[in-house]
Amino acid sequence: METLNSGHGHGHEHTPGHEHEHGRGHEDATGHEHPADGGRSRAARLRHQLAHLAQPHSHDAAARVDRVMETSAEGMRTLWMSLAGLGATAVAQAAVVAISGSVALLGDSIHNAADALTALPLGVAFIAGRRAATRRFTYGFGRAEDIAGIFIVVLIALSSALAAIAAVSRLLHPATVSYLPAVAAAAVIGFIGNEWVARYRIRVGRAIGSAALVADGLHARTDGFTSLAVLLGAAGAALGWRLADPVIGLVITVAILFVLKGAAQEVFRRLMDAVDPALLGTAESALRKVDGVLEVSRLRMRWIGHHLHAEVTIVVDGQLSVRDAHRVAVDAEHALMHAIPRLTSALVHADPASEGPDDPHAPLAHHRQDEGT
Repeated sequence: METLNSGHGHGHEHTPGHEHEHGRGHEDATGHEHPADGGRSRAARLRHQLAHLAQPHSHDAAARVDRVMETSAEGMRTLWMSLAGLGATAVAQAAVVAISGSVALLGDSIHNAADALTALPLGVAFIAGRRAATRRFTYGFGRAEDIAGIFIVVLIALSSALAAIAAVSRLLHPATVSYLPAVAAAAVIGFIGNEWVARYRIRVGRAIGSAALVADGLHARTDGFTSLAVLLGAAGAALGWRLADPVIGLVITVAILFVLKGAAQEVFRRLMDAVDPALLGTAESALRKVDGVLEVSRLRMRWIGHHLHAEVTIVVDGQLSVRDAHRVAVDAEHALMHAIPRLTSALVHADPASEGPDDPHAPLAHHRQDEGT
């Protein structure tokens, strides 16, 4: 028996002519009708229906496109709200910096402004992600969000450098900070603004499956606590310690560097197609429960934008007909769709179980030596 794929590999997008695989039966060359489920029992079909009730998903390509548009639109609303919230916070803090001369508050306002500006590359990425796949970009444009992550890392690095320069300059040339109550109030405004944006980004990011939005939300939450550090600088200045303000400015710079490290690691992982190993374990467990799957010999996943894509090789009985082996592959794909959130496509390849010394992949051996597989 030849190896074969499930014949879908695009997130349960069924084309005309394949309706018999999930609906009515089909007739063979003799005119006898065969069940569409390849002989599965009524109990198996009942389990399948109950699984749909517990965790439904659409088989309609148009419905998936609509969901992509909806999640992108929700993401865009979140970005513009974040831009407005952090932008207003940065402007209010900058006004206080102008009259007080606080470099700690300057560092915080610079960082908040940079955070607000991260909405711009992410917005461009969300818009690009709506575009349909082409013959050149066959996987679509979801990876634009990963490219946007590079710009975000650069913005964070620049904000860190500006904050450090201002703090070091004030250490070398001490000055008195004035309007300390206003500085303290601006610090509280910074905390409130960042915490509001953090909650909003995290909630929406988890709802639409955007790792970038969730990471940005956690980043904003960290920034809220750095805003509170400005209060310590104001308190130290009120007690007569002239270096309190620039010292807190340097502390904020260090905090920004930690954020920069985390953001850079996240962007690197996405660019290198990293996924949570727990997802692989969940997928393997779901596949092994499928009737007819003897072994899972290969499983790969990658994020493209907000959605996961998988490539799977399963081992089936070598005596199965092509039609029955295809049914097992489709069932495996279906099981993955139910088990893995945000999974929109799974290409399932079925290999026959080896019953002798002959390796069905022997003709490919010399091509795979360079791959280490």
